[in-house]
Amino acid sequence: MDAQGRGRAENIDPADQWVLNPNTGEYELRLTPSAPQSAVPGPRRAAKAASRAAGAPSGAAGGSSRARTAAPGQGAPRRETPGGGGRGAGAPGRGAPGRGVGHEAADSGTDVPGPRRRRSAPAEPPPGRRGRRPVKKKSKAKKVLAWTGGTMAFVVLAVGTAGWLYLKHLEGNINSTDVGDAGSKGFSKDEAFNILLIGTDKRTGAGNEGYGDKGSVGHADTNILLHVAKDRTNATAMSIPRDLIVDVPDCPTKQDDGTEKVVPGTDGVRFNTSLGQDGRNAGCTMRTVEELTGIHVDHFMMADFNAVKTLTTAVGGVDVCLAHAVNDKKSKLDLSAGPHKLQGEEALAFVRTRHGFGNESDLDRIKVQQQFLSSLMRKMSSGDTLTNPKKLYKLAEAATKALTVDTGIDDVGTLKDVALELKKVPTKNITFLTVPVVDNPAEKVHATVVPGPTAPQVFDAIKNDVSFTDVKKKQQASKDAAAAADAAKLKGTQSEASEVRVRILNGGAAQGSAQKTLEWLQNEEGVTKSENAGNAGTSLSRTTLEYAPDQADQARKLAAIMGLPGSALKPGKSVTNTQGLPAMTLTLGKDFKGAGVSLTAPVKAPEVQGQSTADKVECAK
Repeated sequence: MDAQGRGRAENIDPADQWVLNPNTGEYELRLTPSAPQSAVPGPRRAAKAASRAAGAPSGAAGGSSRARTAAPGQGAPRRETPGGGGRGAGAPGRGAPGRGVGHEAADSGTDVPGPRRRRSAPAEPPPGRRGRRPVKKKSKAKKVLAWTGGTMAFVVLAVGTAGWLYLKHLEGNINSTDVGDAGSKGFSKDEAFNILLIGTDKRTGAGNEGYGDKGSVGHADTNILLHVAKDRTNATAMSIPRDLIVDVPDCPTKQDDGTEKVVPGTDGVRFNTSLGQDGRNAGCTMRTVEELTGIHVDHFMMADFNAVKTLTTAVGGVDVCLAHAVNDKKSKLDLSAGPHKLQGEEALAFVRTRHGFGNESDLDRIKVQQQFLSSLMRKMSSGDTLTNPKKLYKLAEAATKALTVDTGIDDVGTLKDVALELKKVPTKNITFLTVPVVDNPAEKVHATVVPGPTAPQVFDAIKNDVSFTDVKKKQQASKDAAAAADAAKLKGTQSEASEVRVRILNGGAAQGSAQKTLEWLQNEEGVTKSENAGNAGTSLSRTTLEYAPDQADQARKLAAIMGLPGSALKPGKSVTNTQGLPAMTLTLGKDFKGAGVSLTAPVKAPEVQGQSTADKVECAK
């Protein structure tokens, strides 16, 4: 190897070693012209860098998604005193607890060994023998939805030692928190998933001394629940206002010494106190979301102020539009009406400002942040970003340094898998919306909000994987056939309620659900031949009703009484009740909401005021 090939890794900018091959759409190593060719096999091509480069999830705090701009400066939450402070009051701020970041995006070229050399080119075939003609690949741009604040902007260079070391370097940037059973242990590529994107108001990182509440322990200042559909045709990003009044449940938290401490829950408090207050970690915020919505949160991603600054700088700025000029002395945002390209401090000021738009409430700021995130996603998926190796390296560095996640996804490989699933969702089918709320009726001076009457419908749609956009579902024919088969189970004659014999078991519902359902059926619905059979001994996500063929009329009657969907009916066999007579078996699953509450899943999502999609360009008002 000559002197040029022995250069120290720190003197090599990795981004300069890669070029996009227009014939394949893949990145390939660019060797030094004077370097001799080795006879050893060359490195494999980068595993479709563009397709593996995941984007920045929309996020938390004034931005959203994990770093999706999860760190954008959301307003600093008011000190927790029920009924105190004005909605949206307080200086914006945030920061991932315990991170102390402050790194600006920079070329990541350190500690990466030089690339191995390719084998020498094969000699021309001898006369009379024709070599195999190389197969031409179609040129195609690798469209990657690299959103969520850069969370998934990983340039996956799976090329020999250099690529492996770089991936380990990125992995070392990531901080993680053990949230116990609040989330999922791993990530599945074949299921719908929910990620909570959090931005805090804690002051961390160089240059952030003037932001947020100086004494804040780091509250959940900006929160977005990102749901990605099982078939990847659509996604929903639901903002949860920091001033929403909720019940925070008891929360087991892992301490630094490995022990576990249960932080007692509190009722009727602002949502933002689910993090930081009394030592609560992000797992407590996840539990609060599930308590509020009934939706299980699989993972969380949390970032700080610096995520907005470094990520927007890494992509060369984010395009925004203002319907009118803004001069907010608190956030230091001073922009004229019209289009602008923002990055760094100016981008952070844009997502933090509360006095520049609408009626200066936190709800209006949420809307502006959603517009910013939509623009960031469009920028991340543009060819200008995806074909620029230096930008991709900067994004990978900025995203991983700004990120704190749960231990279920705290390695680059898993985050890359999440990114590849996210990129499958078209921006036109990514819906931004906010939990429907109304002013808190318990307050004379409105400072907080409570869930509105349509909020449960929104939660049910997300929980049942129903899209808020019109999308052409994959395998629609088979889904339609399954839906028709389920509907057929509900059609036909129904027996009288007094003839329905059923045993009720609790298979994952709240404690006491079987007894409450029994009392309701007997006292209010006339199903007198019913009995409580105790615990099922197993946990079911969905309520089921198993019955023998000759009990179909009883099953249809009970389904009509309880609001069971056709999918809950399981033709099979009957069991024997305490009187020695054949009876159906009703097993209440985790989806059971209470006696008399229908379990029929919505087929269409409700319209939510102010909802928008990521492909639409809107001007902040």
